[in-house]
Amino acid sequence: MADDRAALPLPDYDHLPVATLAHRIRALDRDQLAVLVSYEQEHGAREPVLTVLRARADQLDAGAGPSGGDPAAPAPEAAPAPSGPLLGDSGAPPVNPPSHGDPTNPAQPR
Repeated sequence: MADDRAALPLPDYDHLPVATLAHRIRALDRDQLAVLVSYEQEHGAREPVLTVLRARADQLDAGAGPSGGDPAAPAPEAAPAPSGPLLGDSGAPPVNPPSHGDPTNPAQPR
């Protein structure tokens, strides 16, 4: 089964979110898409995934061409975690609780 995965046109295909799949498969040609459909039918048979793959196959059959881009390029689901002063490195105090429901808050109306 590992050999099957290694031959797929999308790296880490099994772990891609369905929401990003439609975007990633746009760069594949008909033969590459057929490999994914066959793999999905044999392994996961996830209907939402098959629906996306078949819809793209229909587009290609109707004359659409693969878009530019690299289907293996890093995507938001694999991007490194953001860092910087807005995420806690600023030295600011921790977030205060909301003013409603805190009887010690002088700004809260009584």
